[in-house]
Amino acid sequence: MTLLLSLVGVPILVLLSGALFTYLYAWSIERRFPPTGRFVEVEGCRLHYREEGPASAAPRGTIVLLHGASSNLVESMLGMGAALSQRYRVIAVDRPGHGWTSRRQGLGEAEPARQAALIAGALRQLDVRNAVIVGHSWSGTIMPHFALDHADVTGAIVVLSGITSPWPGGYIGWYRRIIDSWFGWLMFRTLAVPVLLVLRPWMKRKTFRPQPPPPGIVTKGFIPLAFRPRAYEANMQDFAVMYHAVQRQCVRYRDICVPALVIAGDSDEIVWTDLHSRAFVREVPGAQLIMMPGIGHMPQYADKETVLAAIEALAERVAPARAEMDQA
Repeated sequence: MTLLLSLVGVPILVLLSGALFTYLYAWSIERRFPPTGRFVEVEGCRLHYREEGPASAAPRGTIVLLHGASSNLVESMLGMGAALSQRYRVIAVDRPGHGWTSRRQGLGEAEPARQAALIAGALRQLDVRNAVIVGHSWSGTIMPHFALDHADVTGAIVVLSGITSPWPGGYIGWYRRIIDSWFGWLMFRTLAVPVLLVLRPWMKRKTFRPQPPPPGIVTKGFIPLAFRPRAYEANMQDFAVMYHAVQRQCVRYRDICVPALVIAGDSDEIVWTDLHSRAFVREVPGAQLIMMPGIGHMPQYADKETVLAAIEALAERVAPARAEMDQA
């Protein structure tokens, strides 16, 4: 009887302890890292965005920043937005389920097409037209949808170290089933967050390697917001739908008509540069590739000047087209 009680009681105690820790940790994180922008509602989803621009002159155009996995708009502004806003209207958005943006239940809400539609709806409410949309890492899956399905808000796209293509052995149906099960729901609210916190130092080093992480990036970028159970669940759902999403959408890449720029480091250990960046450039008519030697997954920190100059050059290409549209 004692053995039976131990076999049943110990796992329950571990789960309860994990649930209590997860709740208290999320409670403290939300008070340490509150919203820094404004909210707009689209189809029942409350999107959090932050807008900045030049203080003493008219903006030269609009640039929209979309963050990657385990991130949020504060990190986007830290990496690129603050500098770009000196000359442009910059709008950084928390993707659905991340940062302070809400997300409805279900794997369907994680689909890149769905996220693109919600963000495009928010941009329309903000009167955005002909913007340069920049998507880092996981947001590379979203960029084609802006070019193909939301051309009214999109003047050009930038895929920054982004995921765009299916990869060999990428089928993960088993993972998708776990994420969308009661077991996954329970783990996200009990043990997943404590385990993630243990792995965080290793994940940070791998994300920036071979460059060192910038000092204080976790706190300055509000990264702990990703360690709340709902945000972590959204992150894992994004990965669960990713392979099938790019498999479906890659057949449409040849129909992209807006200017497209791909920026990537050839030492990226997170996103395979040859498979994603070079393959996307081959498929998209007129796409430009900037390959950065010796740079990893975070070019916007490793060589910020090169990345910003490339984005601004693209924005200047879009500007004449915007002026012609305004005069029409």
